[in-house]
Amino acid sequence: MIASSFLTLACLTAALAGGAVLSVLLIVVLKPLLVRYALARPNARSSHKVPTPQGGGIAVLAACLAAAGAVLLLFTETYPFAVVAAAAAGLAIIGAVDDIRPLPAVPRLVLQTVAVAIVVLASHGRVLPDAIPLAVEQAILVFGGVWFVNLVNFMDGLDWITVAEMVPVTAFIAALWFIHPETTPVGIVAAALCGALLGFAPFNKPVARLFLGDVGSLPIGLLVGWMLLELAGTGALAAALLLPLYYLMDATITLLRRLARREKVWEAHRSHFYQKATDNGFSALQVSAHVFGLNLALAGLAAMTLVWSSGAVQAAALALGAGLVGLLLKRFSQSRPEVAR
Repeated sequence: MIASSFLTLACLTAALAGGAVLSVLLIVVLKPLLVRYALARPNARSSHKVPTPQGGGIAVLAACLAAAGAVLLLFTETYPFAVVAAAAAGLAIIGAVDDIRPLPAVPRLVLQTVAVAIVVLASHGRVLPDAIPLAVEQAILVFGGVWFVNLVNFMDGLDWITVAEMVPVTAFIAALWFIHPETTPVGIVAAALCGALLGFAPFNKPVARLFLGDVGSLPIGLLVGWMLLELAGTGALAAALLLPLYYLMDATITLLRRLARREKVWEAHRSHFYQKATDNGFSALQVSAHVFGLNLALAGLAAMTLVWSSGAVQAAALALGAGLVGLLLKRFSQSRPEVAR
């Protein structure tokens, strides 16, 4: 038991540290090229004021996959990591093309659906009750996965916000490897992605000197979606919903509001709650700090659902989590008192 725990800790630490170091090194190497060829120029919907290079997601994804792959070579069973890594790389290519020359909405959505479907088919766990046909469940999961990939992309519009959201989520999932050692690939990839995002964080801190770009946000959405799917497949559906609940609620409520106003939902906008917060006097650092603190609370609730598995506890944790997110969304929607004066 002690030897097994030591190996687990060593592997997680190696993935975390490897992801962080590789991410920093790759960013340093790639940044001059990104400054030259991948500048994001501010527009009416932007949160930044000066041209800023994007494409840091290339380093984050490459560092994550390289670090995770190197550690997973210690194990004989790396499937479905190879499949998920290939799908993530495919989404990164789509994102890179979209960063340089925006793709039409329909082919972009079709390609995303293919990538998500590959990941869903590679997952063997059941999330919904067995009474629901497998094909129906897979269709639902593909739809939900495509939405999750896109909402991560939509929410990546402010300095440090993706770090504030995804570091707690990936750290939590990596820590769960101690409880569910059979999820080895998931825990290793989570640790590697957490490390890669930490390596990216100094370059993205307000005021950001580098953005992820679609080349990063799309595959990160896919990887984290896969991790949450695997977590839900262990019976921890409530935890899998609680961990990304801020992103889910902000993006979904915003989409529904835009649909109600008959807006073109595939076009860029500044309607998200985190974007309203900056208009209402919150700095980018304050928004990300609020999101990070909320995610720590949601992770605590997720842990509670794993310790106490009764339906009442699951429902109560989800209700409390939704309430906490709702309070933050309300706070973001209101002007700060000192600004209002």
